[in-house]
Amino acid sequence: MKISLSPLKPYTHLILSVVFAFVLIVFRINVTHSGPFLFLVWNLFLAGIPYAITQALLYVKPMQSKIMFFLGFTSWLLFLPNSPYIITDFIHLQHKGSHLFWLDIIIIFAFALNGLLFGILSLFDMNKLLSEQLPKKVVDFILFAICILSGYGIYLGRFLRFNSWDLFLKPATLFSKMSISLGYTSTWLISITFGLFLWVSFSLFRRLGKP
Repeated sequence: MKISLSPLKPYTHLILSVVFAFVLIVFRINVTHSGPFLFLVWNLFLAGIPYAITQALLYVKPMQSKIMFFLGFTSWLLFLPNSPYIITDFIHLQHKGSHLFWLDIIIIFAFALNGLLFGILSLFDMNKLLSEQLPKKVVDFILFAICILSGYGIYLGRFLRFNSWDLFLKPATLFSKMSISLGYTSTWLISITFGLFLWVSFSLFRRLGKP
């Protein structure tokens, strides 16, 4: 029986990019017989969740209810920071004594790029979904605010070491730490910087996508 790959055609380049990142990991493991960057695989899986959610929302759009969209939007918002989060994994680079430092840079960059692409593509999807109901300026403001919130989400993940699901597993601890963190200038600087980076990246890709 012949299997049709036509549904995968829109994702071909993205799939190839992800496969390339995985090949780099496998190559390093074979060379060093160790896998210090295997955590990137899990991080990239989490980074792909927001895009999977928005693609699902686009697919079921004709039959979706407001409740379904709200649940999908909330889940998307919760997981979106995981997409650009991988950029912060450059903190794991170890230059001293590493003869494969150049390869480590490429590996982290490949995973970070794919994570960022997942986030940007999901922002494109959400832009399309919201634009069907709201004026363009309102949608732009909402997406800008979401990018800033995602910047704070990155801060929570990298510096306070919380995960997306901690909202349900340990909400009291999470909100307690959040309320304290908002009193620090560094929190705002880090959150806004990452948020602006995500917004600028999204805006650049959106501009490049126009004829």
